[in-house]
Amino acid sequence: MKSFSESYKAAGVDVTAGYKAVELMKQHVARTVTNGVLSGIGGFGGLFELDLEGIKKPVLVSGTDGVGTKLKIAFLMDRHDTVGIDCVAMCVNDIICCGAKPQFFLDYVACGKNIPEKIAEIVSGVAEGCVQSGAALIGGETAEMPGFYPVDEYDLAGFAVGVVDKDKILKPDTQKAGDVLIAIKSSGVHSNGFSLVRKVFTVNESNLARHYSELGTTLGNVLLTPTKIYVKAVMNLIDKVTVKSISHITGGGFYENIPRSLPDGIAAKIERKAVQVLPVFDLIAGTGNIPERDMFNTFNMGVGMIVCVDKNDADKAVAAINEAGEEAYVLGELTDSDEGVIIC
Repeated sequence: MKSFSESYKAAGVDVTAGYKAVELMKQHVARTVTNGVLSGIGGFGGLFELDLEGIKKPVLVSGTDGVGTKLKIAFLMDRHDTVGIDCVAMCVNDIICCGAKPQFFLDYVACGKNIPEKIAEIVSGVAEGCVQSGAALIGGETAEMPGFYPVDEYDLAGFAVGVVDKDKILKPDTQKAGDVLIAIKSSGVHSNGFSLVRKVFTVNESNLARHYSELGTTLGNVLLTPTKIYVKAVMNLIDKVTVKSISHITGGGFYENIPRSLPDGIAAKIERKAVQVLPVFDLIAGTGNIPERDMFNTFNMGVGMIVCVDKNDADKAVAAINEAGEEAYVLGELTDSDEGVIIC
């Protein structure tokens, strides 16, 4: 007998919609399968066998995050195939800061009403993010919660697990004055600061459809641009250069995130003219009359990650990142100071 409850459906939860959603998402999940996957979706747990060849002391590194209020943009534009990339990116970009290689990912979607086609569209983005990061999507959860979420809204979160050899975990305490900071360009606002973005533009369907010449497209298209996934570039970099630390520039911008990877008594000195600010940030600052200090303390400003290497490795590091398909440039250097971040 198939699972079905007329009483539960009358309360707003249709379990058959969940089954249909799983069937629709299977094709997307299949794209992410790697050699370590031992189970398909639908079980009580996702099974994954680690390939530990060449790893003497395996250390698991985990990261979890959501997409935040960027989802409001997706709701207004009725486009749901990109936010899954954001969800994966926010998790895997964190764990690679330790030097870990992502292995698998699980997602969690909570919604007011389970519309199978919409859920499958969301998961298609999650799958794309997993493909980009080389992680397998081995499970997840879709929770239909009527009365808790509006029928046309949802929340999306997830977590990733990676592995790194204990002897190869990045060592920020080896950093010293004179080491070079290298920026890796972002794709846009990524998934942080959207509460401020929505306030600045009083976001609605009309505003999102407005075309800006300085952006070359509509505001909505730029804001919904997925977060860049840096796994390939960072793994290529680590193979070729001794990387001392990596900072993922997320919520809190430069001033919050860079100090997280600095030892005591060392500060990041960044040349303001060196920062290649993307047009969308100039538009946000100008429209909202936001002070530059607040911009650098909220957004990535066009820099998704900052890598620290010895000054003698700077050129080689930039070349390795560019070789992997990203854009990198020298942003500044470390200096003896307790100020954390100095932008001058």
